[in-house]
Amino acid sequence: MSLVPVLRLEADVAVIGSGFSGSLMALALRRQGRSVVMLERGRHPRFAIGESSTPLANLLIEELADRYDLPRVRPLSKWGTWQRAYPQIGCGVKRGFSFFQHGRERPFMDGPEHARQMLVAASPHDAVADLHWYRPEVDQFLAREAEAAGATLLDETALESVRFRPEGATLEGGRQGRALELRTAFVIDASGPRGFLQRALALPERPLRWLGPTQALYTHFEGVERWDRHFASDANPPYPVDDAALHHVFDGGWIWVLRFANGLTSAGAALTDACAARLHLADGAPAWDRLLSELPAVRTQFASARPTLPFVHSPRLAFRGEGVCGERFALLPSAVGVIDPLLSTGFPLTLLGILRLAELLSRNWKRPRLQQPLVEYARHTQAELDATERLVAALYASMTDFELFKRLSLLYFAAASFSETARRLGRPQLAPGFLLYGHPGFGPESARIAESALTRPTGEGRGQLLSRIDAAIAPFDVAGLGDRERHDWYPVRAEDLLAAAPRLHAAPDEVASLLERCGFSPRPRSAAL
Repeated sequence: MSLVPVLRLEADVAVIGSGFSGSLMALALRRQGRSVVMLERGRHPRFAIGESSTPLANLLIEELADRYDLPRVRPLSKWGTWQRAYPQIGCGVKRGFSFFQHGRERPFMDGPEHARQMLVAASPHDAVADLHWYRPEVDQFLAREAEAAGATLLDETALESVRFRPEGATLEGGRQGRALELRTAFVIDASGPRGFLQRALALPERPLRWLGPTQALYTHFEGVERWDRHFASDANPPYPVDDAALHHVFDGGWIWVLRFANGLTSAGAALTDACAARLHLADGAPAWDRLLSELPAVRTQFASARPTLPFVHSPRLAFRGEGVCGERFALLPSAVGVIDPLLSTGFPLTLLGILRLAELLSRNWKRPRLQQPLVEYARHTQAELDATERLVAALYASMTDFELFKRLSLLYFAAASFSETARRLGRPQLAPGFLLYGHPGFGPESARIAESALTRPTGEGRGQLLSRIDAAIAPFDVAGLGDRERHDWYPVRAEDLLAAAPRLHAAPDEVASLLERCGFSPRPRSAAL
């Protein structure tokens, strides 16, 4: 029995999903003059994870805002501008990445060599820091911005089918007791892994090639203690270690702790299937308690914590899809693949996809066929997901060899910091693709290194692998990552960036000018992009 009456609409583009990616995509399309309808299954505000930004992600937000004249979006790129523009929207300050390794049922202890920790700074002070996004409020804000720009938002919409024809597509479903029929020239899926087009078109999944199956358990908490309250170092770290993406790493997985300024903390665990099965992860809260019982120091941090929402169990954390696009549709990267939040790769991967797809549609909208440029979009999307999966798999394989884990992670930090700096200097051609996957030297070598790490080398082979990592990083090191005297505490300093000017094909005064433009001077002892 069909729903009546029928709501019939037409639009240039249908965007499925109104989270941060769908709403940003809609904003860019509206600035191109396209009519847009966003189709949302749920209703804002709603719980979501994927909350941690990075310097590269923040730069991409700035690029998107500048390219498409979105001045109200640009303040979301830094803690300082966010607090001045939107103090009512929840976020947290993220000064870097903090990693601590734990042994099962052992107290956490470390010495001045920092054998069981690594701190990688991303900024010298809070004003230019990265952020943790409180997604219920951020997504709602961006959806409202898209509506204010002229996009139509249809929430609480259940899509049932899509039919493609040479000139476009027809989406059918229901909303609030009415049947819905939307005719559109192009469909963009921003609904996440195993989203609408994946199901409706029976697009095949791509088996994970390097990363084994993983599961996740997560929620939001209140009352989570600061790690540095109980496990402070005698020395001065490059930033407050809790004002960061805090990682507790152990055999079989890791725990994330992300603080918001509203008193809430996002926390969860990503575990291998074997570890998840041992803990009976599907049990939710009891499984979380069992995990903390094996990690005494983390249990201390969560001694007074209370979940504010039911635990969410994800039986398959990582996902790869085979289909990316067709002649009249495309999936954003977040709908094609989700690897793991270990390196906060979700935001930059998705933002790169939004920028590419928006540019593609702008250049080719009036052409009768979009197939060839969409093939290139698909190639970039899958290649960047491959590079991410390969490196994350190597890190999982090295969680019991923390020296190797830390050195492998520097491949990410070297590629990300070099890419950000090159783009800010107006030289994006120096950094082709996420994690420099398209660089003829770094891309293939980092792939070979990661695949070698998957074999868990020991002895001479392990030593050779560490040396290969150092050699691969050296030509792209703009942050002093090769300095072993820092004992795995890495501030981002102006001196490092100035010394790296030749690697960026830049003069020192260009780098100094860049530092000034970004809100810090090369003269102080510490500075960062």
